[in-house]
Amino acid sequence: MIRRALILGWLGTGAILAEEVPPPTRVMPVPDAQGAGNSGVVTSSSKQFKISGGTTNERGMVSNLAEEAKNELLRLTEEKEEWKTPINIVLHGKKGDPAPARTFALAIFITDVGYEIRADLHLSQGIPKNLFKSHITSALIDERALRTREKGESETPLQVPPWLVLGLQEATAWRLNQSDRRLYEALYKMGGFYKIDELFAVNELTTEQMDTASRAAFQVSAGALVMALLQQPQGKVAFRSFLTEVASFEGEMPTLLRKHFPELNLSETSLAKWWALQLANIGGKNLLTDVLNVPQTEAALTEALKLHFKTPEGILEPKDLSAWPDVAKLPAPERASTVTPAQEALVRLSLRCFPSYRPILSDYQIALSHIATGATKDTAAQLSKLQEHRSTMSAKAARARDYLIWFEMTRAQEISGDFDAYMRLTEKLKAPVYRREDGISTYLDQMDKIFDRGASPPSPNAFPRESDGPLLPELPR
Repeated sequence: MIRRALILGWLGTGAILAEEVPPPTRVMPVPDAQGAGNSGVVTSSSKQFKISGGTTNERGMVSNLAEEAKNELLRLTEEKEEWKTPINIVLHGKKGDPAPARTFALAIFITDVGYEIRADLHLSQGIPKNLFKSHITSALIDERALRTREKGESETPLQVPPWLVLGLQEATAWRLNQSDRRLYEALYKMGGFYKIDELFAVNELTTEQMDTASRAAFQVSAGALVMALLQQPQGKVAFRSFLTEVASFEGEMPTLLRKHFPELNLSETSLAKWWALQLANIGGKNLLTDVLNVPQTEAALTEALKLHFKTPEGILEPKDLSAWPDVAKLPAPERASTVTPAQEALVRLSLRCFPSYRPILSDYQIALSHIATGATKDTAAQLSKLQEHRSTMSAKAARARDYLIWFEMTRAQEISGDFDAYMRLTEKLKAPVYRREDGISTYLDQMDKIFDRGASPPSPNAFPRESDGPLLPELPR
């Protein structure tokens, strides 16, 4: 019944041992928490969590984080606190100890009074806040499945899908305005969201192998799905019912979703279409109301300030605003039609530009009106002044961004761990490259040397003579 770790023994030495790919465990008699260090026990405010081992401060921190994860889940589903199965958290080791293969293990045991969930945490890497809370969220979902399970009943393994755990975490971050909303916009524009069948196919091993970018895309996609489900008619009630069954469900996830969200009434194909619409609602930027930042406003303004000249063939040819002197040579009706598209684009941009740019857009409108009427005596000076003002705005925005980055880097209180994926990649690149010795591979290696662009051209004497044998090995027949 474990998702991310499998306990192999009773942890008598205080270290957690685990297999590389942990299968779900079966219910077993509860062991003693040997090797847990300090015998003091802290009970959380809801009394559902009991923490042993570690120092007093570490037990207190773990208690607070566990309750925080629980309250966030209750807040999302809008339900009152209710629990039946206790969760015992045992701390092992101390920060700086050699890290075991897995620092967190979760198991379910049978006691004299029923079930008990036990979580073992090794402190070699401290207490990673977000990762620990995701494990506790998994345990809380397991607890929901155990509420209605009688002691000795079918020991169906409990398996909480990764998309649900990370999705709940992301939905909470969105609610607290702690999520990076730019990720949603970027993924929507670039098509980087996971498809719904891809979300369901991700398992624990896959998530552990993800790099930082892939994990961020997965978490954002999962969070969007959780929020979309919660926003359905009677979504909170349906989601609570869904959580009680998801850990023990062994069928296809779309089937379970349609069971608890009958309002969807979707087939396999229409479920994917519904998901695409939800992503558009959450990730798509509202072009009429969402405010652009300074760089985005600059890019949109440059695109808006296009003069549309008509070619002899009647085709509109856009040119930069610097071509405004050519407009003065045109008849009055053509001058107006050349400038009108830019004026209309400025009106649309004014609804969503960075607020400080609205006076600039107004001055551009005046300049365009003068160009259209031919009153261009002061146009050159006016446009030069506006460009200087824009450059100042961009420089101030860049300086403010750099200051905030410096402030965050110098005032950070904890390490995010996002750099770990990069370090793992560099280690992989350092590993010796496996070279195949078959005929085709040898042939291709020789060809690569000959056509290597970085190599200096060899002298004529560098080529082998006919007496030396063939230049390249013969391909296998």
